[in-house]
Amino acid sequence: MKGKGDSMTSWRYLPYAVFKGAENMAIDEVLLKTMAQAPAPQPVLRFYGWHPATLSLGYAQSYDKEVNEEACRAEGIDIVRRPTGGRAVLHQYELTYSVIAPEQDPQVSGTVTESYLKISKALVAGFQALGIPAEMSLGGLGKATGTAACFDAPSWYELVVQGRKLVGSAQMRKEGMLLQHGSILLHFDADLLFRLLKFPTQEMRERLLQGFKAKACALDGVWPRPIEREELEREICRGFCSVMGIELIPSQLTAEEKSLMPETSSKYLSDGWTKKR
Repeated sequence: MKGKGDSMTSWRYLPYAVFKGAENMAIDEVLLKTMAQAPAPQPVLRFYGWHPATLSLGYAQSYDKEVNEEACRAEGIDIVRRPTGGRAVLHQYELTYSVIAPEQDPQVSGTVTESYLKISKALVAGFQALGIPAEMSLGGLGKATGTAACFDAPSWYELVVQGRKLVGSAQMRKEGMLLQHGSILLHFDADLLFRLLKFPTQEMRERLLQGFKAKACALDGVWPRPIEREELEREICRGFCSVMGIELIPSQLTAEEKSLMPETSSKYLSDGWTKKR
């Protein structure tokens, strides 16, 4: 896949693959670690899914205060803590993307907000190629409800359709590298998500749930034509190539990256990490 421009740079492209929650977080971290040590680091665009369905917590979220562990167990939902910030996300029917790149790479450089903007432009191009009227939010649409759930309100340059949040992303910086990953919802079960989270009363749960449904959306709720995951991934790849002027080179984990997976996965499987807050 080629973009525009005479001095085209190449990114690694890891096509869609399905993993457990801890494995997905470990792969993103391993890619960041190996990139930080590489003499000529090459940015990565990766797509993935989750099996079983997983509730992911932001790095700073409180496990005890916000996660209904019994409900997660009853529903067969895994729980993992992300290395990035933000609030809880139910990963079930979605396409997840991650971008790992040197902070100073011109395609993603700048402040957190500026790099969000650059990545969001590429995502928007993919959605619009499918006819979906996605646009970037200007931040803080609506009043915050104070729930532990992501998609409560869009932040700067996150993607919305008719004011409702469609893509939730989170970012971190470490060792001179940037990691941003985000959920693109194909279908969404908000009722299930709210059963997996703790609330002071059932009345508050219902009230916040209704407000949440008005602020969040999935593709099947805003676009009448069914969109296959493969089609969405393809157009987003084209969006990155066109907007960023890059070429995507299909790739897979290297032997070095695979060798780091067992130890890194064990971190994300441990209660010491998942329940650390």
